[in-house]
Amino acid sequence: MRSLLSIYLLLGCQMALAAGAVTEYQLENGLKLVVKEDHRAPVVVSQVWYKVGASYEHDGITGVSHVLEHMMFKGTDAHPPGEFSRIIAENGGRENAFTSKDYTAYFQRLEKSRLAVSFELEADRMRNLHLQDKEFQKEINVVMEERRLRTEDKPTSLTYEQFLASAFISSSVRIPTIGWMNDLENMELRDLQAWYQRWYAPNNAIVVVVGDVEPEEVLALAKKYFGSLQPEEIVPPKPRLEPPQKGKRYVNVQAPAEVPYTIMGYKVPVLKTAVEDWEPYALEVLANILDGGDSARLTRELVRGSQVASSAGAGYDLYDRQAGLFLLDGTPAGAHTIAEVQQALFEEVQRLQQSLVEADELARVKSQVIASDVYEQDSPFYQAMKVGQLETVGLDWKLADVYVERINAVTAGQVQAVAKKYLVEEQLTIAELDPLPMEAGSTARSGGNGGDHGH
Repeated sequence: MRSLLSIYLLLGCQMALAAGAVTEYQLENGLKLVVKEDHRAPVVVSQVWYKVGASYEHDGITGVSHVLEHMMFKGTDAHPPGEFSRIIAENGGRENAFTSKDYTAYFQRLEKSRLAVSFELEADRMRNLHLQDKEFQKEINVVMEERRLRTEDKPTSLTYEQFLASAFISSSVRIPTIGWMNDLENMELRDLQAWYQRWYAPNNAIVVVVGDVEPEEVLALAKKYFGSLQPEEIVPPKPRLEPPQKGKRYVNVQAPAEVPYTIMGYKVPVLKTAVEDWEPYALEVLANILDGGDSARLTRELVRGSQVASSAGAGYDLYDRQAGLFLLDGTPAGAHTIAEVQQALFEEVQRLQQSLVEADELARVKSQVIASDVYEQDSPFYQAMKVGQLETVGLDWKLADVYVERINAVTAGQVQAVAKKYLVEEQLTIAELDPLPMEAGSTARSGGNGGDHGH
C-alpha cells in the first residue's frame, strides 16, 4: 500500500502537469507579467498586485492603503462610479479586492475570452483614477464603520490589535491594516491622492494571469492596455528595523466580552529574513504539529484531553515581508483560567523543546501540510495568489514550486532546534482579554483580526 505522502506527491505532480508552464515577462514601463497555464476549464483569473500595504504606512495616515482600495471602484474619466463592477458582472465575471500589510490586490474571474475586459479596466484605473471628495466622504464613513464592526466590537480582534502594537516598537508590522480610528477620522482626500500617485504605477505592479490562456496572447493584451502607462519613480520605504526585545512583554485588554482570551507571540524569522533557509519550513511544520487539525497536539491535549481550553491554536506565516511571529492562542473552558491556558500552552512548547517529535507524528503532519498545498493548487485563484504574494513581498514566485520538497525535508531535529532557538521568553509577548460585563441586550462579536476587505 502506498503511503499517504507518496499519494499526495503523485497528485501534486498530476496537478502541476494540468496547470502547465509559467511564463514571466517585463514590459518596458516596468510592469511585471506572470502567466500560468491551466487548461482544465475555459476560465481565467486575472490579478493586479501593488507592492504597498499597511506596513508601508506611517503614523498619521494609517489605513490609507485600505481606504484607497475602496476608492479604486469610484471611477475614472472613461468609467463613472460603479461601472467597473457592472461591466465585469455583465461579462459573467466576479471581482473584488483586498488589502494586507504587504500588498493590495485586485482580481477578476472571467471566461477566458473576456480577459481583455479585465485588462482594459485595470489599466484605466491604474493611472486614471478619479478621486472625488464626495465619494471619499462616503467611503471613509464606510471604512470607519467597518473598523467598528471588525475590530472595536470584536473583543478578540481588539486584543490582537493591541497585541501587535505591543509586540513591535519600531517595525510597521504594528500598524493595523484598517488603520487607527483617529487617523481615519482625520484622513483627507489629498492623503489618498499622494498615496495613489506614489505607489499605483506599472513599475510597482505585478499582473498575474492563471487559466486557459496562451502566454504570448496574454503578453499582447498586456502591451496593448498597460504598455503605454507611464512609470513613477518608486522610492522604497526606509527600513524600520525592530530593536532587539529585552524580555517578556504583557498587555492587558479590558473590553466587554463573554469569555477571556489570550494570545502569545514569539518573534521568529520568515523566508525573507531567515539566515538559515530551512528554519521557516521547520517553523511551518512546528505550527502544524501544534495545530494541524483534530489530531494535532493542542486540540488533543488541551481541548479534548485536560479540557482546560475550549479552543487553542497556533499560527505562522513564512511569507511575511518583515519580522514574523509564531502565534499561540486559547480560550479557557468552564471554570478554568487564562493562567491555566497559558501554562498549558507553555508546556506544549517545552515538550517540543525537550523531546524529538516521533517519526510517525512527523510523517503524518508533513503529509497534512503537503496535502493542503497540493489540493489548493487545484484552484487557479490560489495559484495566482501564491505567485502574487511571493512577488510582492520580494521573493521569487518559483519558491512555490519547492514548498513540498522543503517541507518534506524537515527533520525532527530541525523542529526541536527552532523551538529551542526562537520560542523563548525574551522574544515573547502575551496579551490577555479581561472581560468586562456585557451591556444588557448586547452580544460580543467573535472573530479574527480582519484585513480582508471588499468594496
